[in-house]
Amino acid sequence: GIMLVDDPEDELYITPKECVGEWATYISRVRKDPTVENGIAFWCVSDNLRKGAALNAIQIAEELLNRGVLKPEKKPVVTS
Repeated sequence: GIMLVDDPEDELYITPKECVGEWATYISRVRKDPTVENGIAFWCVSDNLRKGAALNAIQIAEELLNRGVLKPEKKPVVTS
């Protein structure tokens, strides 16, 4: 699962130390990314002995799609 731990007022963020031994991926410091249109920047940590970066990226993308944050890009169908 993906856990959001982001409370800037109380400076509550997750660090790699807190996620050791956990299967979850933790997201913190979610902010608007001024360098990319509609972009976001965030801190993402997990126990990399349990979960690799590729699986982690796919699961985050799936969660963002499920929440409607991301929308699949519609590409034209090319026929020959």
